[in-house]
Amino acid sequence: MSVAFTKEESAETASETLLPDRPISAHPNLVTEAGLKALEAQLHEAQAAYEAAQRIEDVNERRREAALPLRDARYFASRLRTAQVMPAPANTDTIAFGSTVTFRRGDGRVQTYAIVGEDEADPRRGMISYVSPVARLLMGKSVGDVVEVTGQELEILTIA
Repeated sequence: MSVAFTKEESAETASETLLPDRPISAHPNLVTEAGLKALEAQLHEAQAAYEAAQRIEDVNERRREAALPLRDARYFASRLRTAQVMPAPANTDTIAFGSTVTFRRGDGRVQTYAIVGEDEADPRRGMISYVSPVARLLMGKSVGDVVEVTGQELEILTIA
């Protein structure tokens, strides 16, 4: 094997393993208690994956396998450092961070979403980020209020 080939392979491997950091939101890192626990679990998973990758004998394969968990560990550690756990809403009179809201869309569909932190958001599981356009419009509103989102009305039915 020539030295030139070795250097080229090392440069290629290095570029594959130097992943850019995951973007961090400029918004305050508000989380629910469950969101904080999820961040802790995700950090633990990333650390475990990184440790597993460190046991790979081939240095190039080890670097490739460690790159993603290392990047994720940096991200989740940062998010844990900046997490601000928000208490559950004191009442259900108005929509706030942590509220679960049921609304009817103009087309008749009824949907329910919890308003949570950015890392917790998963619309398919009924959780939207507090910085999402819908959540921003709903915050501070009460049962019976109607808001307009992208030309469609949402009528608030319940707040829990």
